[in-house]
Amino acid sequence: MPEITRIRPPEDADERGTMTGLLDFLRSTVELKFTGLTEAQAFAQPVHPSALTPAGIVKHLTGVERFWFAIDFAGLKVEWPWTEEDPHGCFPLAPDDTVEGLLTAYRAECARSREITAAAALDDRARSDGMTFKLRYAIAHLIEETARHLGHLDLLREATDGQVGE
Repeated sequence: MPEITRIRPPEDADERGTMTGLLDFLRSTVELKFTGLTEAQAFAQPVHPSALTPAGIVKHLTGVERFWFAIDFAGLKVEWPWTEEDPHGCFPLAPDDTVEGLLTAYRAECARSREITAAAALDDRARSDGMTFKLRYAIAHLIEETARHLGHLDLLREATDGQVGE
């Protein structure tokens, strides 16, 4: 696995630098929280009655990146991230999912999202049919979504192996 480098977002950047810096910091923190878990730990449900797992959160965040940036904003014809049985991506896992596979997919989707957002202006509108939001909104939404689920991942990681912080 590649080393995880977290870079604190700049405190004096322009709007794009501030927003993308915050999102990249959160993305790296997701990787940091997920890395080091065993397969059993990653797929366990340590907080009952919740069915949330660390693996489910990472898979969900991968789908959210694809949905907002590649599908809705860029209008790319890529694989839909969720199944017909779960069209909103409510943390489903497949029998062949692994920690390494989920982390690799998350990193790849974040890289694609970075390429898409770097090539567009913050005021550019989504290209997918029926979408009217601007890139600025999509980035802000991903900051919120990633931060919210990172809080869940924090609690699950602490309940799983006691790791806290960072």
